[in-house]
Amino acid sequence: MMSAEVAIQKFSFPFACSARLSQQDEVTQMGCVQVKALENQILGESNPVIGALVHNEKPESPEPPAAQVLVGAEASQNAVLSRRTALEKLTVESEDQRPAAKRQLSSESAARTITVVKKSAVRKEADEQRQPQQKAPLGRRLVTLCDAAVGKKKKRRKDLFANPEVFHRVDSHVISVGAELKEKRVYDVKAIVQSITLGARNELEKLRAIWVWLCNNIEYDVSGYLGHSEKLTAPEDVIAAGRGVCCSYSNLCTEMCREVGIECQEVPGHSKGVGYRQGQSLKHVKSDHLWNAVLLGGQWFLLDACWGAGRVDMEHESFVKRFDDFYFLTDPEEFIDSHFPDEEKWQLLDAPIALEEFERRVFKTSAFFTMGLRLIQPHHFLIVTDDGEANVSLGFSRPATFTYEITQHQDLLHCGSSEHKDSINSSSGLLTVSNRSMKLQLLPPASGTYDVKVFARPEAATTPLIWVCSFMVECPTPRAMEEIPENPFLSWGLQPVAGSLGVADSSQGSEAAEVKDGVFDLVLKTSRPLMVLCELVHPDMEAAVAKRCLATQIQPGALTCHVLCPLHGFYRLSVFVRDYEKTELKFQNAANFLLHCKGKVMGPDELFPPNLGSACGPGTRTSEAGLSKFSHTAAVVSTQQGKCNITFYNQRDLELHSVLAREESKTAAFPLSRYLFCTYTDSKVTVSVSLPDVGVYRLGLYARITPAGDFSPMCDFVLRNSCDQPGPPFPCVYSAWRKGCVLFEPRVGLLEPLSWVRFRVRVPGAQRVSVVGETRTDLKLNKSRVWEAEVSSGNGLQQLKLAASFGESSDMDVLMTFDIKQPDREV
Repeated sequence: MMSAEVAIQKFSFPFACSARLSQQDEVTQMGCVQVKALENQILGESNPVIGALVHNEKPESPEPPAAQVLVGAEASQNAVLSRRTALEKLTVESEDQRPAAKRQLSSESAARTITVVKKSAVRKEADEQRQPQQKAPLGRRLVTLCDAAVGKKKKRRKDLFANPEVFHRVDSHVISVGAELKEKRVYDVKAIVQSITLGARNELEKLRAIWVWLCNNIEYDVSGYLGHSEKLTAPEDVIAAGRGVCCSYSNLCTEMCREVGIECQEVPGHSKGVGYRQGQSLKHVKSDHLWNAVLLGGQWFLLDACWGAGRVDMEHESFVKRFDDFYFLTDPEEFIDSHFPDEEKWQLLDAPIALEEFERRVFKTSAFFTMGLRLIQPHHFLIVTDDGEANVSLGFSRPATFTYEITQHQDLLHCGSSEHKDSINSSSGLLTVSNRSMKLQLLPPASGTYDVKVFARPEAATTPLIWVCSFMVECPTPRAMEEIPENPFLSWGLQPVAGSLGVADSSQGSEAAEVKDGVFDLVLKTSRPLMVLCELVHPDMEAAVAKRCLATQIQPGALTCHVLCPLHGFYRLSVFVRDYEKTELKFQNAANFLLHCKGKVMGPDELFPPNLGSACGPGTRTSEAGLSKFSHTAAVVSTQQGKCNITFYNQRDLELHSVLAREESKTAAFPLSRYLFCTYTDSKVTVSVSLPDVGVYRLGLYARITPAGDFSPMCDFVLRNSCDQPGPPFPCVYSAWRKGCVLFEPRVGLLEPLSWVRFRVRVPGAQRVSVVGETRTDLKLNKSRVWEAEVSSGNGLQQLKLAASFGESSDMDVLMTFDIKQPDREV
């Protein structure tokens, strides 16, 4: 049978099994029998050892009568609820008869509940008592016992409500009524609670109304916190002034919850808020914060209206109002990263952590959890560099954009630093983002201690990035390395928005790329036609030189960037894109790559020629113009013989023009136009090039799209010549040389004197073709419709002219001219 001193468990669960009733408490033997009968009715069995947990122990102080009875068993739940309703009614009536001062109870004088514990739980407790070496901590053991009594799985915040939007009606009502009460100067707690909870359908909505009112109507008293003014403590004073410190929020929350019958406890402890120093020992430091725990459905939940109301800007000694829904019924596993209660039981964790572990934990803001981020490494806030390097890695379930900030260490975690950031101005790290994780490689520039803040935002957001977590880095010895160029575009590799911009994949990952022989090629796969611009940055390279280090090729399904590196060290290669046809759109950053050149570098004479167009090599533009089947599909063409032929088809019969150019400081014996020769037959075009010197040249191809329009650039080829023998020039061509004309011999435009030269040429529609020098030599038409003859170059002549007459006219049109070497002329 049960003792007269019945085991009464406080509402301050999980310490529920530790409370005792004194002889002065209004619990009689008859009451015990009634409770026992109720227990048997629900469980359908006798339990003579129910009182053994706390048998014959004296209480620490007199306690008021039990406020309500909660029977936590799964069987006969309707019976339990009906009894709870009746007892709650009695409790409310009893509370209303007390003076207001008596109703303001502390955590030590809160109402109690009797919780039925099954036999199995009691037996398990007895077994554990017989095995002291395996005995769990008291708080954890009692949590297990009470959970078994309730018989329910531990609920999380998401089990109570899917998202804060479900409280839209309640929140709107509270904000509206709160403003009216403030205007009417209503400061009475009971009156306010009755007004703001009007229409609330359950305990959860009542609690939500109280919490939202606190967050929206009480501002943190920065002046009081700093000691510049007196701290307000009385509820009416706090409400009237609309300001208070953390205890003001927690006291009011407790008082308001009691008005609606919700069990609420104030929880003292440490927090990583204003005034917190990362790494400081809290072992002998008095706790500095108060928050609340509330009992809903037989389970305790945590909330902090002070942190939900906003943040303190210590730099300006002001309060920044910012409603933060995260601190309403926060899951204990997330709450423990910033709040450590004095009593272990209020961690509400299955495996409570020690104070030392709390001190070492990485500080995470509410945004860390609301964005679904996950800490991969490190597990503690302090990182010591290894070979001058420290690494941070976060996982994410939804696409996100990241950046970071590394600064000299400051004592206070929340001092002198913004919670938002638009870009990065540090070159002391490499931030890379993959599909499901972010990696930050930190490379402090010098020995010392640094603070690192990580910022993030959802990929689709356009707002500034939000502070999500912080670390401290100790660097005993920095790594000796070249300077890393600044990256103002947040991260390395493809940007999170690259996919929406049309960039599907990249030939280079987010890690630094090693450049071999001073040359690097980047290929981006695209999901739709794009235009591209690239930027190459090196700490010691001028912008004019950087332009000669890039050549881009734009194709319907790919973008290619050819990069030359004239200096050792690190480069930033940034890629900007826009839709090909939407010229009104601005270019947006799609990717940033870190290149590292350690070996061979390109000399000044090896850089790309100046004035390269944005479209090098065949691509989208040439396809749209009807130019197809190019013999050379790459933008860069290398030749070891000093000559090459580029062929393609002109399906729309456009008028074409080609230009050969190189660095202006270099000159040749003949104009560069003489080293270029075009042949156009049917729809096939051949551009023949003979290069005069070793070096790099630009071959520009142009077309007249409309009959009266200007020539538009189609594409540029980069010709890289490694042949040290100068190539001969071609003949000088005139406008009469038209489509269908073919020069078979001679293919050079500089002839030897006193020699016989064989001419073979096809000129469609010509009635006569002649070579004019000292005399005129007519060419004969053979069966293959080719005009041919042997012609003397003469002695002392400077030129031979190839001419033709068309139709019935006897006039001759000059097709081209050939130069003859002069004895004193150096070529």
